[in-house]
Amino acid sequence: MTTTNTYDLAIVGGGIIGLATAMTLAKNSNQSIVLIEAEKTLAKHQTGNNSGVIHSGLYYKPGSLKAINCIEGRDALYAFCDEHGVAYERCGKVVVATSQDEIPRLDALEERGIANGLQLKRLNKEELKEYEPHLAGIAGLWIPETGIVDYVGAANTYAKIAQENDVVIQTDTKLLGVTNSSQEIVLNTSQGDIHAKRLINCGGLQTDRIAKLCGTDPECKIVPFRGEYYELVPEKEYLVKNLIYPVPDPQFPFLGVHFTRMVKGGIEAGPNAVLALKREGYTHLDVSLIDFAETLSYGGFWKLIAKHWRMGSMEMYRSLSKAAYVKTLQALIPELTGDDVYRAGAGVRAQALGKDGKLLDDFHIIQDEKFVHVLNAPSPAATSSLSIAKHISKLVLEA
Repeated sequence: MTTTNTYDLAIVGGGIIGLATAMTLAKNSNQSIVLIEAEKTLAKHQTGNNSGVIHSGLYYKPGSLKAINCIEGRDALYAFCDEHGVAYERCGKVVVATSQDEIPRLDALEERGIANGLQLKRLNKEELKEYEPHLAGIAGLWIPETGIVDYVGAANTYAKIAQENDVVIQTDTKLLGVTNSSQEIVLNTSQGDIHAKRLINCGGLQTDRIAKLCGTDPECKIVPFRGEYYELVPEKEYLVKNLIYPVPDPQFPFLGVHFTRMVKGGIEAGPNAVLALKREGYTHLDVSLIDFAETLSYGGFWKLIAKHWRMGSMEMYRSLSKAAYVKTLQALIPELTGDDVYRAGAGVRAQALGKDGKLLDDFHIIQDEKFVHVLNAPSPAATSSLSIAKHISKLVLEA
């Protein structure tokens, strides 16, 4: 039986990964495609609330999915922005060590960057000042491949090209259930049923739940971490020329509080990383009892807390105390004061957590005969969007 709502492929999720995948598949196959997004607008969550950085590939283990896709995706994204007029700037960034005990980690980071093919430069204390005059530090790295971009603009351009290639995009369409038979998949949505031969799950903060609706064990839980930002007041924006990052703690997939010049203007400071009480919880007041109970009932969460409760407590303290947050910023720019920054927006990171209590560090994509699930795609997923889309397309077309 045929219906007007029948397609070869259904993509769930209208963020930058889902839209890049729709565009890539539409341009490289003759399959009919529908993309559904629960929100009324595209790119509303992780895509629309990140810091807008095009990552270089510095941090990621050579040969990992993150490293491979970030490096390929970075170059593809720069080329795409040039071709389609998406606002970006290849501005470079400084990673700075502020104490002697960070030097071994900076050395390891330098080795990793070189292994990933970056044209980075080691900086001494005096050279740091040439790049960022107000920066405190004893050594650093200059990474010229890093940039800033309008990710919402890029995502909307992906959507436009996808639609020009006959992809049907339905917003305000929430997935309620999935029925899987030998002939087809039926997506039960808030706008009626959609029939498809295959389903690609790019649901971001909801990917593990979508996988379960499809009958797939995700073997992990999405735990939402909110990253809160401050912004510099306009008269103090001169303190930051481009991007300033600390040396990250290798135990965590978060890069630490940093300064980012934004492509549309302004300087962001952040983010921190605190547990969100709702998967789309952008403020302290956003609470979902269902989401929070699901996190608390997951054994892997308590294993994570047992190991990293000190770090978690410090992040919560910084979230509640502006003075504590500013003190962290002053480690990089000592002359900054509390009067120089104000609370700005926040983003929520869809971080996959394993049953063993370990945060999944690499991208995690699983597939079977009818389904592809993108279960862990945090930063640098936006940078890597075109490369991840290419990888997903290959999985689908070779199946």
